[in-house]
Amino acid sequence: MGVEQYMRPHYAPGVPAVIAPVTEPLSCMLDDAARRYPDRVALDFMGATTTYRELATEVARAAEALRRIGVRAGDVVGVILPNCPQHVVVAYAAWRIGAIVAEHNPLAPAQQIREQIEIHGGRVLIGWEKSIATLSDAVDFDAMHVYSVDITRALPRLSRFALALPVKAARQQRQQMRAPRVAGVHSWDTLVANSPTIARNAPLPNVDDVATLLYTGGTTGTPKAVMLTHTNLRSNAEMSLAWASQTCEMGQETFYGVLPFFHAFGLSLSLLCAVGLAASQVVLPKFSADMVLDAWKRRPATFFPGVPVMFDRIVKRAEERGADLSSCKIAVCGAASTPAEVAKKWEDFTQGIIIEGYGMTEASPIILGNPISPERRPGALGVPYPSTEIRLIDPDDPDPENEVPQGEVGEIICRGPQVCAGYWENPEETDALILPGGWLRTGDLARKEDDDFIVMADRRKELIISGGFNIYPTEVEAVLRAMPEVEDVAVVGLPGEAGNESVVAAIVTRSGETVTLEQVRAWAEKNLSHYALPRQIAVLNELPRSQIGKVLRRVVREELMASRENGEPSVAESVSQAAKNAAASVSQALSERRKPNE
Repeated sequence: MGVEQYMRPHYAPGVPAVIAPVTEPLSCMLDDAARRYPDRVALDFMGATTTYRELATEVARAAEALRRIGVRAGDVVGVILPNCPQHVVVAYAAWRIGAIVAEHNPLAPAQQIREQIEIHGGRVLIGWEKSIATLSDAVDFDAMHVYSVDITRALPRLSRFALALPVKAARQQRQQMRAPRVAGVHSWDTLVANSPTIARNAPLPNVDDVATLLYTGGTTGTPKAVMLTHTNLRSNAEMSLAWASQTCEMGQETFYGVLPFFHAFGLSLSLLCAVGLAASQVVLPKFSADMVLDAWKRRPATFFPGVPVMFDRIVKRAEERGADLSSCKIAVCGAASTPAEVAKKWEDFTQGIIIEGYGMTEASPIILGNPISPERRPGALGVPYPSTEIRLIDPDDPDPENEVPQGEVGEIICRGPQVCAGYWENPEETDALILPGGWLRTGDLARKEDDDFIVMADRRKELIISGGFNIYPTEVEAVLRAMPEVEDVAVVGLPGEAGNESVVAAIVTRSGETVTLEQVRAWAEKNLSHYALPRQIAVLNELPRSQIGKVLRRVVREELMASRENGEPSVAESVSQAAKNAAASVSQALSERRKPNE
């Protein structure tokens, strides 16, 4: 049975069960907003404003600039930018001519970005000056068209003047935001400023063409590029707009763009949903509670997407500053479960509501949502989005037709127009991801309650989620295992502040060696993003392993948790004892299995 044609149970009044099929590419969302609300502020970047008419014109120039340097439909354009107006312009310009936007984290290590570029093979790279400078020794720029972005050019005129002052504070600010241009790298800002606009009758891409590549470890932890089409991304955006249709008004809302645009959650809500609503969007280059509150005084938020730690810090700082957050009608929390106390504090302080959603990059990204109504259920993943089918199946026998009984734990699979086209040039992983009939495997375990709400049971992939980012233990372990002092390592996540998880490395050192947390972080930051660096370490004698020699991360995590809860002084001793117990159990089991054959 497909998606029901009537309103589903628990949906807020007026929310449809099915959205209309997508017939236009992503760039048309901006065209529509600019036509209907040309003078409305589209972007507010640290106080500098851009109207929808101005944004559409800038995109038309950037699209023609891309075309003139040889970018054609189907070509990959690498983008390495923080949240800034140029990021919005580059994305919509590439989508306008049918190019594919490959998003990269501007703060990621050069080695990681190089590997991602090698996966997608793009020959055009547009990035923040500081990111380009970091990459210059790791990537062969001679084989590419590389353009740098000066984000200070998007600041208000007074701020630019202050940055140019010959004083220490201004120099420090410039060093944080700018870097000297690398030889052979051209200015993207100048290129766009000098470009004419693209012809109005220039052909549009097909809705089934790939629009964006986002990197993920998927269900295996191995980095891959997820192919999201115009249909995938716009469908999911339309689902979100339908979800909020009875609460949000076209041309009346103020969004906050704090989530990274290079992340699926931020891309969907900030680059697409905000534009789809012709909302004014306050764009911040990084998250800071004080920066949010300063902007709030200038342009109060009505819609705030974030992750648990953001909501927690904003409320705490707002209480200290006596700030008024009552303008916010809706907050959407994703990437990690929202602690009940964080949700309650936010709702008490704003008098608005906070809802949770669930998804993954491969689903553009949202699959389930809590209704924007009194029926919302804190802690639950929610109910299926419009046009989305959900089943829970046996993860060890992944047949879409064999659902687990009501109330039992199963792996979430989903089907809908937001399901990705697969992994870029990786058919084997794509076949493992998408089951017959178009069902997407999530790798996450959940159960369906009696009233059809889905509740997470476990994270089968063993991902660690911190600040809304997915951290793959295998990747962190590979980096730490290369340390000269480290013999072996297991990386797990322990509950941290406001729903975040803290990365903890359980380490076995080589004979005669010692290691400290400071040494581990100094080593790891060469190859890992800051959010993936271990926050704690436990030095062990050995790691618990299964009969086939696989490290039992689950045992490590359980013992670390038990040690924390019991207030034991040495988690290392506790886990080490767990390792010995596990090894003894394995030896005993093997011995018992051999006896009948002796």
